[in-house]
Amino acid sequence: MGVPPARARPGMRESATGGDASGSTSPGAVGGPPVGAGPPVPGVIRRTGSRPRNRKQLIVEAAGRVFSERGYHRASMEEIATAVGITAAALYRHFPNKYALFAECAELMADRLVAALDEVPPGAALTEVLSAVTRVTVAHRASGGVYRWEARYLKREDRRNLKARFGHLVGRVDEAVQREHALPDAGLRAVAALGAIGSVTMHHTSITPRRAEELLLASALRVAATDPAAVRGGARPVELPAQPVPGTRRAEILAAAIPLFARDGFASVTNGQIAEAVGLAPSALYRHYPGKVDILAAACFQAAGLLAQGVARSLQGVAGPHDAVVALAATYVAYSFEYTALNSVAEAELAGLPADLRRSLALAQREHIAVWEQQLRLARPELDPRQARVLVHAGFGVAVEAGRRLRWRDDQHHRDAVTALLVAALGI
Repeated sequence: MGVPPARARPGMRESATGGDASGSTSPGAVGGPPVGAGPPVPGVIRRTGSRPRNRKQLIVEAAGRVFSERGYHRASMEEIATAVGITAAALYRHFPNKYALFAECAELMADRLVAALDEVPPGAALTEVLSAVTRVTVAHRASGGVYRWEARYLKREDRRNLKARFGHLVGRVDEAVQREHALPDAGLRAVAALGAIGSVTMHHTSITPRRAEELLLASALRVAATDPAAVRGGARPVELPAQPVPGTRRAEILAAAIPLFARDGFASVTNGQIAEAVGLAPSALYRHYPGKVDILAAACFQAAGLLAQGVARSLQGVAGPHDAVVALAATYVAYSFEYTALNSVAEAELAGLPADLRRSLALAQREHIAVWEQQLRLARPELDPRQARVLVHAGFGVAVEAGRRLRWRDDQHHRDAVTALLVAALGI
């Protein structure tokens, strides 16, 4: 998304639906409140004077919202305790540390989705299968995104368990897709459909749950029914701006830091690792960047600039709104494959920036979304602005999960396939 999806690229990242993959997409979430400041996280539970019987469940629910908004490393136990309406000491009586609570949150959404599908009888229609997933995802929208970018911070065994749960989920959807649409790449279409649904956890567009479910279910069904090979080569060739070639020490530092951030996460990368990658002493970094966060900011602004240039080029000479939407889709997909690591950092790490920088990037993101929204509404006049925005994010979600499934192996065949699925998500 515009600071692009979401959204995971080259570092290898844990895919929620398909195992290790270089990270992208989708679409990154719209900038949230500053870390440790600003209004409380939505859904804060106020003290009532009596201890509820389901306090542990309330803690996990509140923690999921905080982790989704702030990220694992930026969230604190004190902040979570405040969201629940208890003291930090009381919180530690339920969970020994932040990691234990985080692991519980990451598992919870997967368990909910698996439980919902377990209630759907074997051989059920694809609509019934995807409806179950959509209901749970929309109902837990505020906390359901924690696994998408933050799962890389789980320990290996916990990642393995989470992967197994999502493997079960993908398997059920894959079976239903194959039964109803005997087309190539059923597995790709299944994870792309799930990406469309899961996208709602990564943005804050205000829309009623019922309308969100209708839009996302219809989008996912279109994706599942699309043959990625049928429209190969339909979009115009994409001309992306070239990523700047490092010509200064400052640019070399940025180029070295981006893949490290994408692979390990911003919080886990040290100045020493970045310095070693460019052959400097750690103290020498400060002659070029005041701090590590300034390197992250430079990466995010570079990502936003490259995407904005690509979008401007893609719209030159288009014949009408339909062609414009297809051109936007092809450009976004090409960008996601071409700049995998950079896109991953811009999507996953936005919340780690200071508030003033995050606001600037959020503005760039909104401007990017507005271009899509305008062209989509011209092509589909029945959509209102919020509906169009939800569908645009659904398209970003398709690109993220389909790209992960393909491990971001960049060739024209993969780009065409993902573009076809993204366009289907939009209803074009």
